[in-house]
Amino acid sequence: MDLARTEVAARRRAGAARLGLVAGPVAFFAVFFAYPVAAIVARGLKDGDGWHLGRITEVAASADVRHVLWFTTWQALASTALTLLIALPAAYVFARLDFPGKQVLRAVVTVPFVLPTVVVGTAFLALVGRGGLLDDLWGVRLDTTVWAILLAHVFFNYAVVVRTVGGLWAQLDPRQEEAARMLGASPFRAWRRVTLPALAPAVAAAALMVFLFTFTSFGVVQILGGPTFATLEVEIYRQTSQLFDLGTAAVLTLVQFAAVAAILAVHAATVRRRETALRLVDAAATARRPRGGGQWALLGGVLLTVPVLILLPLAVLVQRSFGDGGFGYYRALTREDGGTFLVPPIDAVGTSLTYALAATGIAVLIGGLAAAALARRDAGRLVRGFDALLMLPLGVSAVTVGFGFLIALDEPPLDLRSSWVLVPLAQALVGVPFVVRTMLPVLRAVDGRLREAAAVLGASPWRVWREVDLPLVRRALLVAAGFAFAVSLGEFGATVFIARPDNPTLPVAVARLLGRPGDMNYGQAMALSTILMIVCAVALLVLERLRTDRSGEF
Repeated sequence: MDLARTEVAARRRAGAARLGLVAGPVAFFAVFFAYPVAAIVARGLKDGDGWHLGRITEVAASADVRHVLWFTTWQALASTALTLLIALPAAYVFARLDFPGKQVLRAVVTVPFVLPTVVVGTAFLALVGRGGLLDDLWGVRLDTTVWAILLAHVFFNYAVVVRTVGGLWAQLDPRQEEAARMLGASPFRAWRRVTLPALAPAVAAAALMVFLFTFTSFGVVQILGGPTFATLEVEIYRQTSQLFDLGTAAVLTLVQFAAVAAILAVHAATVRRRETALRLVDAAATARRPRGGGQWALLGGVLLTVPVLILLPLAVLVQRSFGDGGFGYYRALTREDGGTFLVPPIDAVGTSLTYALAATGIAVLIGGLAAAALARRDAGRLVRGFDALLMLPLGVSAVTVGFGFLIALDEPPLDLRSSWVLVPLAQALVGVPFVVRTMLPVLRAVDGRLREAAAVLGASPWRVWREVDLPLVRRALLVAAGFAFAVSLGEFGATVFIARPDNPTLPVAVARLLGRPGDMNYGQAMALSTILMIVCAVALLVLERLRTDRSGEF
């Protein structure tokens, strides 16, 4: 009888702990994500006469909107296919081959992923735009063409495929493929029949993530697409900030939300399949020196692709920031021009670092609680479903979230429009999914018997976390904080609405400078982009030194 009562009490404590862990993240997302998005949608579809749901049909029937939706989907599919084609060989190289400088090269190819999209667009503008490297050498311009957008998307998402597919490939037991070879299968047949089926869930997950990022692309298309090309995200921005047509913007937001929800549902299914269907081995034991002409050729191709695709745009960006060889553009950043900014543009560096640190603290707290709740083996279906919801801020219109902040958070007790904390809150929404995705695999790997033993000895849930989980996941927590810092530093879509003129962030400052004519504004934009790139690259190199688990999505 006493044993039964003890078990019931333990289950109640576990249930209370689970609810306590998930309560904070649920409240955070309800107030700072669901509420602002719902507010701007309601503002667009409702007035004093009630709801105007017929507006949905009216907007959906518009030829212009159908064209935007078609281009958004088409360019996302093309970007995904091109990224897989170029990055899958690199995933094999990083997974199966061992060569000098491998970890440094891995960090280099990941730099674009943590760069703000506005910097990616700026880098390609310096490479393929008017007065860019290709224009100077051969008179070739690709800006305002779909090719510039596709190449920039490959540049940005290259690391998604390398990390997602390569991380799993490195943990597949190579002896299975070798056994097929010994039974008479050709190398290609052995790969197709043994390795490819095992990799399929990871390839599907990577493809869906790339499609998600390119489907919601904003900064890259805004800078490189010009007036000719617009994704749903760019059109939402135009309808909101330039035409003030909140009805059309609300309908487009609902369309994008539905598409992203479907993508995330498929992504969640592929992740679950990858976690439960495979037997994995230590990744450190599967890499070896290249053997044979095929492997050396593949390694050479990757070593050639990385400088051309990854390093060249970044190098051109740095070169353009120096103009004719001096530091004039950098010196100009320290002066107030009285037009674009109310403060010297260089002040955006300190502002961005302050906001990013605050956003990192929020993201680690909320994401850490969510990951701890999701990692519990007794987590219910409702709690597990919250995992997919945590990814929504990566796909739902950041423009909608930013403008929703201005509309929704304007009355007590949530009148935050004049508060500096508004920007870190928006940035933290993007950082939380990265914290969860980084910490969750490590938390799930903690032996549950350790927690149970501590609980039997009388430790409270908080003490169990502090004494058992935290020492084991401390390094993963630092990596998660680093990712949250990098993505917060580069957030642009929401921040462009809520950053104050006297406190612009680096991405907002770059976009404003690019929006003004003149070589000096262009040069300052390149200089600020270079500074932002260096900060992100340093953060990433620190992450690579901290990181011990080379698998996972990020």
